[in-house]
Amino acid sequence: MPSNDARTLLQAGVPTAAAGAVAAVVSGVVAGAEGAIGAVVATLVVILFMGLGLYVLQRTAKSLPHLFQAMGLMLYAAQILLLFIFMAAFKNTTLFNPRAFAFTLLGTTLVWIAAQTRAHMKAKILYVEPDSDASANGGKSEKTGHSS
Repeated sequence: MPSNDARTLLQAGVPTAAAGAVAAVVSGVVAGAEGAIGAVVATLVVILFMGLGLYVLQRTAKSLPHLFQAMGLMLYAAQILLLFIFMAAFKNTTLFNPRAFAFTLLGTTLVWIAAQTRAHMKAKILYVEPDSDASANGGKSEKTGHSS
C-alpha cells in the first residue's frame, strides 16, 4: 500500500477508534455492558467496512481510473447494503444493545467520513504526472515547432 493510502487510512482510522472508545464508555454508563459491547462492535464494523472500501477504491483508482467514480458509487451502495444485512441479522440479539450499536455506527461513520475528507484535503497528491523528460534534461524542455 503506497504511503499516501496508508496515511489516509491511519488519519481516518485513529479518530474513528477514539470516537468509538468514547462511545463505548458512554454506552457502558448508559446501557451497561451490553451497550459497551454494542459500541465496540459498531466501531469495529465501521473501521473494517470503511477501511476495506478505501483500500478497494484506491486499487481501482490505480488500475482502472476510468471506472473510479462508478466504483465509488457502487462501493458505497454495497457498504450500506451490507450494514443493513448486518443489522437485520443481529436485530433481536441479546449479545449487545442495538440502540447503542446504531448510534455508535452512525457517529463513527460520520467521524470516519470527516477524517477521511480532512486527510484527503491535506494530502499533497499530484493530479498530473511530472514530465520525466524535462527532469532528465536538467529542467529544460525540448523545443518543438518552428523557431525564428
